[in-house]
Amino acid sequence: MVEYAVKTPPHHATWQEFLDVWRATDECEAYAQAWSFDHFYSLGGDMYPGSGDSRGPCLESWTMLAALAQATSRIRIGSMVNAMHFRHPAVTAKMATTLDIISDGRLDLGLGAGWNLEESDAYGIELGTVTERLDRFEEGVEVIIRLLSQEVTDFEGRYYKITDARCEPKGIQHPHPPVLIGGGGRKRTLAIVAKWAQKWDGGFRSVPEWQDTNEALVGHCEAIGRDPSEIFRTVHIPWDPGADPSQLRDEAAAFGEAGVDQVIFNMQGPPSTAQVEKLGVELSGR
Repeated sequence: MVEYAVKTPPHHATWQEFLDVWRATDECEAYAQAWSFDHFYSLGGDMYPGSGDSRGPCLESWTMLAALAQATSRIRIGSMVNAMHFRHPAVTAKMATTLDIISDGRLDLGLGAGWNLEESDAYGIELGTVTERLDRFEEGVEVIIRLLSQEVTDFEGRYYKITDARCEPKGIQHPHPPVLIGGGGRKRTLAIVAKWAQKWDGGFRSVPEWQDTNEALVGHCEAIGRDPSEIFRTVHIPWDPGADPSQLRDEAAAFGEAGVDQVIFNMQGPPSTAQVEKLGVELSGR
């Protein structure tokens, strides 16, 4: 049975508005999870029409999640997804294990290679070519998972080197918080998903597009002898303020029939408790 989640990109609104929406999501049993995103600049344009542009306000993801973990008690939490080049993977591992403890084992650790050139250039954080991003990402994922699950970790790659490294205390979830990797790159990203991830997000796609990309993931799993059913699948649906809840429910059901495990309703406008409550009633069948 498909799960439902709410995503509140932490831009173009106030902390109180996000706090209210996450509390409302936690109180509505129709939703299993809430997600944020990991950007330093706000987003707009084609991705978030009507929201604004990159000059608008945008709160920092990890700081928000720590506070929202204390403001909620039931839903799983996470950021969709954390850009590898923003933080050294050893730092990300420490943050993840701490947040897993704070949230009482409710964290999903979303990871991605990063893509936003504007904010990277503005902050002096090197993004690199697509090949460099994916090479760095693959190293970083391995570093993070080893630190979260091993007592001592040594690693030496092109981008990262850690020596006799410890990450204590470990999180509540074992062997580590589930790692979700976002992206649909058929050659590299999906191969990394097949090797390391417990969850995969297909982003914004139609059902046929998602099925086609999922088949590519299945192929990578089979190539390394991994059971594809071990990987939990999520997908995004744009959630416009005026969207018809029954139509959103039907879109989610179509993805569920295709094999998606969690549909994420991604708020395209200001965070709204009324939206959360109205769609929650529709999803619950009340």
